[in-house]
Amino acid sequence: MKETDKENEGGWLRGGTRKTEKDQSWIPKIIKKRVCTSFVEDSFSNGALCQCGGVREMHGSIATGDYFGAAIVSQWDSSQHSSEYPTDAFGELEFAGSGRRHSHFLRLSCDTPPQIVYTLMTAHWGVPSPNLVVSVVGGDGREKVKTWVREVLRQGLVRAAQSTGAWIVTGGLREGVGRCVGEAVRDHGAAASSFSQKKVIALGVAPWGLVHNRQQLVNPQGSFPARYYVQNTSRDSCCLDNNYQAFLLVDDGSVGRPGGETAFRANMEDYISHQRTGIWGSGNIEIPVLCMLISGEVAMLERVDLSLRKTTPWLVLAGSGPAADLICEVLDDLSAVLLSPPISPSEGEGGEGPCTELRDRVRDKVRRHFPAEVELEKLVDRVLSIYQNRDLITVFHGEQEGPDDFDTVLLKALVRASKRISSDASEYIEELKLAVAWNRVDIAKSELFNGDIQWRYEDLEDSMTDALVNDKPQFVRLFTQNGLNILDYLTYRRLETLYRSLSDSSLAYTLLQRRLTERQGLAGSQPDLPDSLDGGSSLKAPQSPLTGPVSAKELSLYEVSRLLWGILGDVCEPFYYSPLGLDHSTGTRRALKHVNKLLLGDCPYREQRCLSPWASLFIWAVLQNRSEMAVYFWEMAGESVLSALSGCKMLRELSKLESETETKLSMKELAQKFENLAHDVFSECYQSSESRSFTLLIRKSPVWSGATCLQMATAADARLFFSHDGVQSLLSQIWWGDMERSTEVWKVVITFFLPPLIYTNLISFREQEEEGKSEELPHGRETDSLDGGDVTVFSLADIMQTEEDAEEYAALRASLKDSSPSPPKLPYAVLRWRQFWFAPVTSFLGNVLMYFLFLCLFAYVLLVDFMPPPPKGPSTLEFVLYFWVFTLVCEEIRQTFFVGSTTVFIRMKIYIQDMWNKCDLTAIILFSLGLCCRMFPWSYEFGRAMMALDFMVFTLRLIHIFAIHKQLGPKIIILGKMMKDVFFFLFFLAVWLMAYGVANQALLYSYDPRPDWIFRRVFYRPYLHIFGQIPINEMDADKLQEVECTNNATLIEAGAEPCMSTYANWLVVLLLVIYLLVTNILLVNLLIAMFSYTFSKVQEHSDTYWKFQRYNLIVEYHSRSCLAPPFIILSHLNLFIKRHIRRIPSVKIKHFVLELRGRKASRLNTWEAIQKENILSAQNKRQRDSDTERLKRTSVKVDSVLKQMAEIRDHDRRLRILETELEYCSSALSWMVEALSQSPVIKPTRPPPTLRVADLTPLSPTC
Repeated sequence: MKETDKENEGGWLRGGTRKTEKDQSWIPKIIKKRVCTSFVEDSFSNGALCQCGGVREMHGSIATGDYFGAAIVSQWDSSQHSSEYPTDAFGELEFAGSGRRHSHFLRLSCDTPPQIVYTLMTAHWGVPSPNLVVSVVGGDGREKVKTWVREVLRQGLVRAAQSTGAWIVTGGLREGVGRCVGEAVRDHGAAASSFSQKKVIALGVAPWGLVHNRQQLVNPQGSFPARYYVQNTSRDSCCLDNNYQAFLLVDDGSVGRPGGETAFRANMEDYISHQRTGIWGSGNIEIPVLCMLISGEVAMLERVDLSLRKTTPWLVLAGSGPAADLICEVLDDLSAVLLSPPISPSEGEGGEGPCTELRDRVRDKVRRHFPAEVELEKLVDRVLSIYQNRDLITVFHGEQEGPDDFDTVLLKALVRASKRISSDASEYIEELKLAVAWNRVDIAKSELFNGDIQWRYEDLEDSMTDALVNDKPQFVRLFTQNGLNILDYLTYRRLETLYRSLSDSSLAYTLLQRRLTERQGLAGSQPDLPDSLDGGSSLKAPQSPLTGPVSAKELSLYEVSRLLWGILGDVCEPFYYSPLGLDHSTGTRRALKHVNKLLLGDCPYREQRCLSPWASLFIWAVLQNRSEMAVYFWEMAGESVLSALSGCKMLRELSKLESETETKLSMKELAQKFENLAHDVFSECYQSSESRSFTLLIRKSPVWSGATCLQMATAADARLFFSHDGVQSLLSQIWWGDMERSTEVWKVVITFFLPPLIYTNLISFREQEEEGKSEELPHGRETDSLDGGDVTVFSLADIMQTEEDAEEYAALRASLKDSSPSPPKLPYAVLRWRQFWFAPVTSFLGNVLMYFLFLCLFAYVLLVDFMPPPPKGPSTLEFVLYFWVFTLVCEEIRQTFFVGSTTVFIRMKIYIQDMWNKCDLTAIILFSLGLCCRMFPWSYEFGRAMMALDFMVFTLRLIHIFAIHKQLGPKIIILGKMMKDVFFFLFFLAVWLMAYGVANQALLYSYDPRPDWIFRRVFYRPYLHIFGQIPINEMDADKLQEVECTNNATLIEAGAEPCMSTYANWLVVLLLVIYLLVTNILLVNLLIAMFSYTFSKVQEHSDTYWKFQRYNLIVEYHSRSCLAPPFIILSHLNLFIKRHIRRIPSVKIKHFVLELRGRKASRLNTWEAIQKENILSAQNKRQRDSDTERLKRTSVKVDSVLKQMAEIRDHDRRLRILETELEYCSSALSWMVEALSQSPVIKPTRPPPTLRVADLTPLSPTC
């Protein structure tokens, strides 16, 4: 196959979809095997074997000459004497008796392009892309691996692979180093968690012809799985190791010959080294590849030399074996000798001077390690070539350094190599990029961010993007703490880049893609836009979003804004409209046209800084359900309570759209976590300052597009947050207005009927001095403490004005500010009157009392005064009833169309979603239908029936009114939950009712075509049987009474009573017994059990549910007028005159909203941030004091002690060796002194010195 064809097929493979086990017939079309087709005689086998290792009978032809036919072929070559055929061994591998997960395997030609294989492993086999590739070479064959090398592989390499997300590539056979790596992976998998096991990927690349029992893998259609039997597992063999995740069995056409996979393995390593790390290759570095040499024979030197020429770094284990020891000695001994020009193998020994001396040194070392080598000079040249690339080689002295810091050794080796390859790159920046790619924040803290290096913003920018995209929150935290300014970093262009990096399997990607398609659909229909907008689209642009051209086909902030608006609803105004140049009142179609026109230009907004960077990153993380990163961004963002509630709202809305169960559960858990955080922070705020915490709940947020905490908590269904005492305290204050919350209800009721009692001491009102204080405080106490002092005194008058009274109160405030320092107050009579009648509790009691009066009037009209149709009726009281219902309709219209700032359609949608609004709508429709029908004689009775039904609906509305009661409210919640159980019970009951009713009717009456009687006997009579109404005389033949009946079908059709059939009457009685047994005992007890379970389940949280629903009721009556129907029509007329005639805009459309600006808003945010820090500090302290953290710290200390003990033992060993050498030197010197003293050659001038022995007697221990 030609190279171009292979590349095309590789591209097809990358673009194809993932295949299943039953549909992998495409693999043999792309992946090939090699078969030796020309017999080249092996002179050592007496002509029986080919040089490929196969027998003569397996070859189709005998090679006698080369392609020119001139010379006899003496050397077998894979490319010349073998041919490619479709592979016949691929699929999954099951090791018999191992009980482990299946491994993937593939037989492939040695000429297979590596990009095809890499795509097959990552896209189709599901092997995660690596952050590092460690290729372990050497140590093959029967050579015994040293003990310390095993420890390096077990405790160093595998642990480093787990922490960095690396691939470990070996031969994959149960021999030598390959077996040691497999055992290390097995031991790690037994001790580590399931998540860690997925990160340790062991890949075996072995020659096909060397694999034992390889015929068990052959299946042209693929094996799923292929059972592989391993023999003699206690010894080294060429069997595949069952601890590897995947096997690439490279076929060069040979049989039983090692080394056939070397070229393919080197090409694959080179290809992987040019791929980028991270999700979708989003990392800022290419995948580092490191070769690790253990021992090795002569042939391994050629492998090392070829990889070094491709600038692949090597890590050599000194003391592990011949080839590794030779390279280490050459690097150590020749480091002082500089090589001038590169020495090529063709130069031989022609060099003079230092080169000759260098070659002599190398020759001696080669001869010492490989004494049997024949081609000595060629090997010397190979070693010198390796020495020239010594900057790419790192020596690891395992016996001295130990395996504990092996991952740091790998990092240093790769950094050293990257510095050698790119001389302009900073060593620290490359080391940082590798640490980020491996997600090793511990290395970054200890090696890079220890205070010795001054990091600049430019150094951290790319790594910050890598950490964000690939979900590495610890690095994000580290960068922001060490010089990265988030205000400079997060522009709108980079924010769009982050959204384009979403995984296509995420829900947020799907939702954004849908909105991008909508915008492009509109753009494609506009003739003035270029043709580049046509066609498909994707969030990921083909060029780099940071540098490439921007067009309307790419994702923009408008899609993000649309997504957030769809998730958050009308709680917030649209996000990111300001940088896009849009107004909040702009229609959707007009906004789409504006955005398309904007994106075709220069898009100046993309260079602007994001106004709220931490909040924007928080939203970005929440949309991807990234828990740890979202929590960190929440910690950094302001407005902690509102941000947590917003995250809770977004996650709960996304969980409703998510289809995967595991992701849905994780979203719900994270949403609950944010609700708990909001609850905890607000609890800390409430303990610090009650008034400020109230302001916090109703403060309008500029960061979250005008939302408040109460609005967001309602939208997020944050019941736990609403159950907090602080929230309930605010609601109670709003509910009671300026009256004391301890006021008894009976006092309010009496005062309602006797208004002069307002001016007595029957009802206590709160003092109104706060208003004056709030005006005087800003000048005198602005510098008070933010921790607990109430600098801003909260006045409920800021939020408790009804809609129609807001303008008057605003004018009053303005007049108070412009007047003298002691502003005049309202008269006492007017002020007290307003304080009583404008309180929501007064409005509620008035509505309740008037509603009871309305029901009494309705019942009286329906029972006593419901006169015939005109002209005799209706009566005067009935007209009063009609007018009363008309005022109720007016109030419902006001709530639907005149409350809120959203569109009319959204207001209607919100109105319909409420269950009690549906009840009101049903009651109004039934009343209108009954009113119309009762006006005509032919429909009078039907209208009366509709009125009777409507009275029931109006009466049931009382349940909602009494939901405010502290004892009745929770019981109403339980009653609503039980109604769902009733529907399930009715389903089972209907099944038995139908089954028994039809069978009973068929057995008792052979023919009865009357529909009304069929319905009675099939449904109505069995239903009455449940309650004991059983007509035995009509069912039991023994007690049958004589009645006038007939069996004539004609008479029966005319209306005569059919006779009961007595055939199989015993079966009727038996069915009755079974039916009563199932319904009265089984189903009724099932219903009771369901009610008991629901009651016990809801009872625990009923108070929380009631407090949450209490808010909606308070909002409703807070917005209502103090006048109850039918007098509320006066308030409606007043409101109509103000809004549509006088054109006075509503100062307060939304409820419970207080807008703070300037210094007040800043001080409130600072105070809230302080409370959040207190909560986080307390949580961190609890975590540090937990048993788990203590065990971790103890484990670290024990490891440190063990490491120090190992060092002490090593020092002790060295001291013993030194003592032995000193003893030998002392003995040798004594011998020399004695010999010289006895020799006549030297005459001593003075006597020999005497040894002064110190007192070395050990001290006796004292008790």
